[in-house]
Amino acid sequence: MISVFHPGELAAQAKAGLSAEAERVGGIVRTTVPPAAADFLTEQSMLVIGGGDEQGRVWASLLTGAPGFLRAGAVAAGDVGDPAVVDIAAHPLPSDPLAAALAHETRIGAIAIDPSTRRRMRINGLAGPTAAGLRLTAEQVYSNCPKYIQRRDLESVRPDGPGRVATVHNTFDAAARQMIIEADTFFIATVSATGDYDASHRGGNPGFVTIDRDGTLIWPDYRGNAMMMTLGNLEQNPAAGLLFVDWSTGTTLQLTGTARVEWGHPERPIRFSIAAVHRTELASPLSWSEPEYSRFNPSGGAPFAGR
Repeated sequence: MISVFHPGELAAQAKAGLSAEAERVGGIVRTTVPPAAADFLTEQSMLVIGGGDEQGRVWASLLTGAPGFLRAGAVAAGDVGDPAVVDIAAHPLPSDPLAAALAHETRIGAIAIDPSTRRRMRINGLAGPTAAGLRLTAEQVYSNCPKYIQRRDLESVRPDGPGRVATVHNTFDAAARQMIIEADTFFIATVSATGDYDASHRGGNPGFVTIDRDGTLIWPDYRGNAMMMTLGNLEQNPAAGLLFVDWSTGTTLQLTGTARVEWGHPERPIRFSIAAVHRTELASPLSWSEPEYSRFNPSGGAPFAGR
């Protein structure tokens, strides 16, 4: 039987002692979007994508739109419905680190997430530009459990307008530091040895991401679905991108750098070294409510601070 996992994922599963469990759940990975998943996509207002810029750095970026901006199957007049195709009617901001790469055919990973229902779905494949945005031809489609997703309700949508200001730094300032250490959610993009990208969600109680004395970010790898796709990519390629979102104001913080897993620790902490920081005010027009924290979030403080 041919595994759906690449060698890096198999190695990570073995290190975590989850090989048998991963093979059992690997059957959820599809190459097309099932009808129920297509319906889920049409209801969403946000999509996080992971990809590489023209310098080879990995970033995670946020796309938003009114429900219906994501459509799977028959997407354009005259098309025969293709359950492997997802149309994304949104463009990244011109200042986004992935804007130039997404103007051409490129591989991406994507995750659609609905905080109000704690549902999420990942789609990885080949994307190409369209007049409306992007067309993604899926190669991996699967849903994740609701663990560690904080429930939020969409309260308002601001109209597009001026004021979206991006600043680029090689480190983070006090405001960025505060955004990181208060976060209960972030997204991580990784890439395999063959150039296949993945975008994933990480969540926990505020403080689950810490900043070490040397400026590296650290977070624990909470137990999930055992497939280890993020950690499996990191086994092959340390390049990674993080996305933090201010759920009230729409400000985003995008970090690119490298990540490594400390396998000797029972919580498998991941250490992320920053190469560049991209902060965008009002990047998202969506304003969400205060969170209702997931009952799965481990309690306690920040176990890796100051290490």
